[in-house]
Order: sequence, then C-alpha cells, then structure tokens
Amino acid sequence: MDLGIKGRRAIVCASSKGLGRACAIALAAEGVDVTLTARGAEALAKTAAEIRKLSPGVTVTEVAGDITTPAGREAALKACPEPDILINNAGGPPPGDFRNWTRDDWIKAIDANMLTPIELIKATVAASSTSPPPRSRHRSRCLDCPTARAPASPVLSPALPARP
Repeated sequence: MDLGIKGRRAIVCASSKGLGRACAIALAAEGVDVTLTARGAEALAKTAAEIRKLSPGVTVTEVAGDITTPAGREAALKACPEPDILINNAGGPPPGDFRNWTRDDWIKAIDANMLTPIELIKATVAASSTSPPPRSRHRSRCLDCPTARAPASPVLSPALPARP
C-alpha cells in the first residue's frame, strides 16, 4: 500500500528498539528519510544499519542522546529541523507496583511521556509555520506513543509488571 509519504522526513524517538524501531523501519520502507534517536549509541547504530540495508533509497540519520532532555531534543531537531512526521516515543514508567513509586518516579514518567512530546510538538509546529512555501503544501503529522508495560498475567492490581 502506498501511504503517499515517500520523500518526507521523520524524527522517530527511542527508535533503536521496540515500538520506535518498528515505526522507523515501516516509515523507511515507505520511502521516508528517518532521523533515529536513542540513548544507546551501539543499539542505535545497529538499527540504523539494518534500516539502510532494508531501505537503501532513504537517508538514515542517527542521533544518540536522551530525547527527554533539552540537549537531546535540540540535537534531534538540528539533525532534522523540519520534520514532516514526528513519532514521540520514550521509555515508560518504572516497573512494579505504582503505589511504590516515588514522586520523582512520577515526575520522570510525566516528563518523558507528556512534557517531552509537548516540547517536540511545539518545536516542530513552530518550524513548519515559519517556513516559506513550498513547505506549506502539506501538513505535518505527529504520533505520540506513550509506553506502558502490558501485564504478563491476569491483573489483580493496577500495578505494571516488569518487562520479561
């Protein structure tokens, strides 16, 4: 299926593993140039090499850093200043029973899964609204993927179990 996004540019956050990696591979398969972000440079390089092999016609840019920090966001936006597609994806809340989380645990989860996407959306909306035509010929797309851990067994409490 042709999604009509060939030639577009995307930032895919936390894209060295899991959902972010799957999104980056799918976008590249559609002809989208992808800017990959992740904290781990080694895993990021491995994913980037795989995407380059699977989709040789696209540009794959790696940005190692923590997207939840101002420096991490700045580096990603410097590598792809006017993304057409933004995939907000970051680590989930800490594993275990939420009743045992500290205030700091909650603040980190909110920062990663709510405030970081808001900052990236603000930056990309600002970039697309100030760019001269032909940039305005299409709209940018944003997808937020807040991470949650799926239970491995029946849920008897609202706790989120550790990943297997």
